[in-house]
Amino acid sequence: MTETEAPPRSDEDMLDEALERDDGPALEALLAEQPPSEALRLTLELSVEDRNRMLGLVSAEAAARIVEEAPAELAAEIVEELDAGVAASIVEELDSDDQVDLIDELDTADAEAILARMDPADAADVRRLIQYDSDTAGGLMVAETFAFRVDETVGAVLRGLTVEDEDFERYRGQHPYVVDAEGRLQGVVSLRTLLTIRRGTVLRDVMAKAISVPPTASIDELENLFDEHPFLGIPVTDARGVLIGVVSRIAIAEAVQERTESDSLKMQGVIGDELRSMPTFVRARRRLAWLSANIVLNIIAASVISAYEETLAAVIAIAVFLPMVSDMSGCSGNQAVAVSLRELALGLTRPTDIARVWLKEISVGVMNGLVLGLLIGVVCWVWKGNPWLGVVIGTALAINTMIAVSIGGIVPLVLKRFGTDPAVASGPLLTTVTDMAGFFLVLSLATMMMPLLVK
Repeated sequence: MTETEAPPRSDEDMLDEALERDDGPALEALLAEQPPSEALRLTLELSVEDRNRMLGLVSAEAAARIVEEAPAELAAEIVEELDAGVAASIVEELDSDDQVDLIDELDTADAEAILARMDPADAADVRRLIQYDSDTAGGLMVAETFAFRVDETVGAVLRGLTVEDEDFERYRGQHPYVVDAEGRLQGVVSLRTLLTIRRGTVLRDVMAKAISVPPTASIDELENLFDEHPFLGIPVTDARGVLIGVVSRIAIAEAVQERTESDSLKMQGVIGDELRSMPTFVRARRRLAWLSANIVLNIIAASVISAYEETLAAVIAIAVFLPMVSDMSGCSGNQAVAVSLRELALGLTRPTDIARVWLKEISVGVMNGLVLGLLIGVVCWVWKGNPWLGVVIGTALAINTMIAVSIGGIVPLVLKRFGTDPAVASGPLLTTVTDMAGFFLVLSLATMMMPLLVK
């Protein structure tokens, strides 16, 4: 770089300069150059005041591109700070499923203010779709459907593809669905058929039977259907057979991924879609709810150690192996939790299957417990030179592994039976019990075998 060359300006600098000039076109051009995730990052780095001003200066379509990239909870926080009219224009640019997710996160007053300023037809779709649970076909579908009457011709469909190509983008590759005068689903026509048949042919004569699902169909049912069939979308029909929406393969894949990520975060004590752009108080409050409960559980586990202080003082080597026993058992238990959560999600296991699940898990626990106990027992013997210490630690680990897999396998089922989220509560319960049991087994066995350990 020569002395006369100015250093390159960052995207942040250019964004700030365009904001100072209230230059909407420049802002929009800058954001359009960025991947959606980068545009969202730049937006979140602005103050709330500047962010609101920017979203008001750019087109509703450009603003919607940023909002739809954010998780629903964060998108709602962005939108609720805006003027209701600006917010409504942005929300109208989103697909109906994204509109529902966002509106559902808003409080009632903000939601109604936005809906009142939206196109009445779009607002009606949102009000209709928001009644469905988010993890069902009704909650995941889009209301926009590429549908034609049974008495229309192939030519009419092809004209729709060319004349309404902008709207067609919102259909996410749907095949044309065929409905009767009352909107009841009659069939589906493949795009290949449309391109290879005479334009005057009536859809009734070329349509194929369509597989549909009710709005109450679960994510797992939909995932199985997409695994069995190469569909891009599956129509959703109400009790009367009326076509009310389409759920896409992409929507199901995203829902499954979000559920997996959510379960993983819950097991680590992160509740909801936490991001560092959220208010500090909200983030701290959510984390404390988990951490406070863990303090109590850890105090309970520590009380077991306190009861055997004399044993620890006499055989100090035990303190080295206590964390190993609890940690290894916890790992085995977490494996069992993960399998139970997956089987519950897939519908392969029900809360009433406790006995079957326990028998399956204890068989694995016995095998793994004996192997792990033998391994750590030999390590203790070689390391500390006392075979009886190896017996104590190995026996404790073997038994605690059996306890851990038993708890890890059945606790999610019990929690599910009583309406508690197993992904949230299984982890702390498993950790506390395996710690308490591990400490108790090691210390009680050591106390009983004290003469052999202190020779």
